[in-house]
Amino acid sequence: MNQIKGIKILLVDDEATILQFLELGLVNEGFEVQTAQDGMTAVTLAKSFQPHLAILDVMMPGMDGFEVCRMLKKTENIAVIMLTAKDEVVDRVKGLSLGADDYMMKPFSFEELLARIHARIRNQFPNLASEVIQGPFRIDDRRKEISIENRVLELTTTEYGLLKFLVINHGLVLSKAMILDKVWGYDFGGEENIVEVYIRSLREKLNDKEHRLIRTIRGAGYRIDLT
Repeated sequence: MNQIKGIKILLVDDEATILQFLELGLVNEGFEVQTAQDGMTAVTLAKSFQPHLAILDVMMPGMDGFEVCRMLKKTENIAVIMLTAKDEVVDRVKGLSLGADDYMMKPFSFEELLARIHARIRNQFPNLASEVIQGPFRIDDRRKEISIENRVLELTTTEYGLLKFLVINHGLVLSKAMILDKVWGYDFGGEENIVEVYIRSLREKLNDKEHRLIRTIRGAGYRIDLT
């Protein structure tokens, strides 16, 4: 359960069946949704709808998703998740260089897309909700507190940022490099092993001795599962 309310999402894809599937799922989750089947309509609609997040298909006739992303990022405060039917590094790099915040390859699970949507909203629009509930966790940004099953955890500032990042991105595997970039900052000059030290500390405070809550994905990173 996520207590973020009033989030507006713009769906852009030239395939009507995908639009209908995503719109139905996102509306059922409580989002306000508008759709467009071409890039120009999407750009025009964004001006009046003012979405918090756009989900853009890359391959569309006429104005493609890259150009839509560039135009939206130039004029709107908006998070962008791009969808592509092929796993090409050059496409991902191009999209990210134009300001895209995330990238997913088709076919994808709705559950993973939903997790990424919540992550983008919480990261880019933290003022939309002072409190978020995810599984047994309650994150209170006003107090900078995280509770688990109504027990307030005694966390340092860095531990708070790390646990919040893990919880918000629950279900996703987060590499040490990604964690360092998002929690410590891109200019952090220390070693990746610092992440292991803080993960160990969080596990102790969560009584997660068997690593059932914060899982280590060997060779990939860490993941929190809340289901």
